[in-house]
Amino acid sequence: MMRSQLLSAMMLALLAWAPPALAQQIPLQDKPFAEHKVVLQLSDGDAKKQALVLSVANNLLKAYDPDKIAIEVVAFGPGIDLLLAGSERRKQVESLIAQGVRFDICLNTVDTIARETGKRPEFIQAATPVQVGVGQILFLAENGYTVVRP
Repeated sequence: MMRSQLLSAMMLALLAWAPPALAQQIPLQDKPFAEHKVVLQLSDGDAKKQALVLSVANNLLKAYDPDKIAIEVVAFGPGIDLLLAGSERRKQVESLIAQGVRFDICLNTVDTIARETGKRPEFIQAATPVQVGVGQILFLAENGYTVVRP
């Protein structure tokens, strides 16, 4: 009995702390002719995984007409390293953004880093800030996107 009460109290506290679900949503990409919609999850700080995500996005653009595919990369946790201003892959990210790929950065992760280090990390300005990265993935999945975790 005590365990279920504690669990209930923790869940209520979490719900009270969490921002409203709609507040973190950003509009879907404006791609009316997109036949395919893909969200690439990036939650890993490993350089090889980050390179793989960029490669997958690039390959999808080559395989499909850029107007016929909507690609969104959602970075959270250690995955946001790819979108930091000092990233060695910044030019690749900006090139993909110029081709219509959207890169979302989780503000919860940014806030956590700021709290832990005392300094808010700078990220690529072209990245789209979302409050909850996983929430954005869920939102996209609910709107017809296929979730891929390379």
